Amino acid sequence: MDLTGTAAIISGGASGLGEATARALAAAGSTVVIADLNADRGEAVAAEIGGKFVQTDVADEASVTTAVDVAAALPSPLRVVVNCAGIGWAERTVNRDGSPHSFATFRKVIDINLIGTFNLMRIGAAAVARTEAVDADNQRGVVINTASVAGIEGQTGQLAYSASKGGIIGMTVPAARDLAAIGVRVLTICPGIIDTPIYGAGPGSEEFKARLAAPIVFPKRMGTAAEFAQLARSLIENDYMNAEVIRFDGGIRFQPK
Repeated sequence: MDLTGTAAIISGGASGLGEATARALAAAGSTVVIADLNADRGEAVAAEIGGKFVQTDVADEASVTTAVDVAAALPSPLRVVVNCAGIGWAERTVNRDGSPHSFATFRKVIDINLIGTFNLMRIGAAAVARTEAVDADNQRGVVINTASVAGIEGQTGQLAYSASKGGIIGMTVPAARDLAAIGVRVLTICPGIIDTPIYGAGPGSEEFKARLAAPIVFPKRMGTAAEFAQLARSLIENDYMNAEVIRFDGGIRFQPK
């Protein structure tokens, strides 16, 4: 699908993978709505790419509806929904001190990562369905969800995170089948270890990142947000890609720890 003259909405678009994707889609001719909690950064990125910012809590139905309404009201038709909002958490099912995994934090991770993705996917797709088809296949748009390799082979202490990302993976095929009737494709990207600001900076950070990159097969380094954005754009532009879960990980296979 040609991105020229389209609109897109990206959750988590103020930083990391979402920001890189927002910049890539804007460069391809799309007007991007950044749906994020970080107002300062979100407004700055939106201004730089000629898009719009809407402060959004992805786990809240009304908040997501407001953001999608802004995207749907743009002069260009809404064609792309990208879910990049998410949080991480490390905690064992039973911790070393014998205490059980926190119920509140498990629910928070599920609410943001899984329910947040479901929220924007369903509300965004409904808005895309109201547009005119763009081709003889009756295609109207694309949903890109972001899961993780941890949703396939999670490590020790990744119970909540893996459950949330595995849930996103599990939604891919049924969502694609559901949305086929309205001409919307659904794809899920599973990143491995990506170099984002979450790891900090300085010698200690670089040493830590080097250890993380050690199990990667090739290339022997962490992935970049720009490479993720390139993949997202390629999937959108390739009309025959649908109902797929794509590993984006340099061949890494997570070990238990």
